[in-house]
Amino acid sequence: MLTVTICGGGGLGHTCAGMFSRLDGIRVNMLTSRPEKWNRTFEVTRPDGEVLIGKLSSVTSEPEAVIPSSDIVLLCLPAYLVEETLEKIVPFLGAGTAVGTVVSNSGFFFCCHSILPADTPVFGFQRVPYVSRVIEYGRRASLLGDRPEIIVAEENVKDRDSFAVLLERLFAEKVVFADSIYEVTLSNSNPILHTGRLYTMWKDWDGKPFPERGYFYREWTVEASRLEIEMDREFFSLLEVLGVSTEHIDTLLVHYEAEDAEGMTAKIKSIESFKNIESPMVEVEGGWEPDFNSRYFTEDFPYGLRMIYELAHRNGVSCPNIDKVFEWGMEKCQGRR
Repeated sequence: MLTVTICGGGGLGHTCAGMFSRLDGIRVNMLTSRPEKWNRTFEVTRPDGEVLIGKLSSVTSEPEAVIPSSDIVLLCLPAYLVEETLEKIVPFLGAGTAVGTVVSNSGFFFCCHSILPADTPVFGFQRVPYVSRVIEYGRRASLLGDRPEIIVAEENVKDRDSFAVLLERLFAEKVVFADSIYEVTLSNSNPILHTGRLYTMWKDWDGKPFPERGYFYREWTVEASRLEIEMDREFFSLLEVLGVSTEHIDTLLVHYEAEDAEGMTAKIKSIESFKNIESPMVEVEGGWEPDFNSRYFTEDFPYGLRMIYELAHRNGVSCPNIDKVFEWGMEKCQGRR
């Protein structure tokens, strides 16, 4: 029996728990700050309408109750909780327990280096394996989309081939290993995709409420794509200076199968699993305004884009577009209500 403990009860936590616990020989625990909100049995609905019944062995807020018996600990957390959570679980980690994250661009590997024992097997994904949303916390979630393959970096994993087979069984997706942690740590996914879009949406906001909330991807603009293509060029200049292999890192144009900003915009607007994702806004008197407390701001600017920004400046890489987006976003984060 393999025991997986999931840290974090958001959309990815729900979905991973549902995907894993449907398998024979897999026991799933949930480590969450809100254990009282969880049912031991819950539902995850796939895009084709199939309903997976997730079954949890244990739900707790106490790491000592589940970490010692875990074979894998998987972090499904916002960036600002990664370091704190690693510090909470490290006293209870067993020898050989693998610690991973569903997305690595928060600086996960560097946190592991400073907190976990040096020989701890660690792994992290380049992009999140699923697009997921919570419908009813602890009871129902929706799996909106997945990936044909996931790029994974690892350290201290003794048998890569066996570990790849295990991850492919758990996530039902092909696993490809990166050659370096930088290939998953430095990402042009959310740290550029989200931040560039937010900048073009609200750089000229005058503080007055918007009449509608709107959709983040369905209403994507050519202006956003043009900016992000330029940010992406700066990002790849940084990778070149750092000597990071780009074998497993596509440009945004390649990733979205486009030749220009117009094609990229059309592709993003057409992705079915993205269409109903609303813009990060809060309802106020008279309409809607940007939610500067959303994860789009609190994670993608001070963690994902910050790492790219700081490395570029440290290594003398010119990045005027990244600069203006990062500095605008950090101003909004620091001045949020």
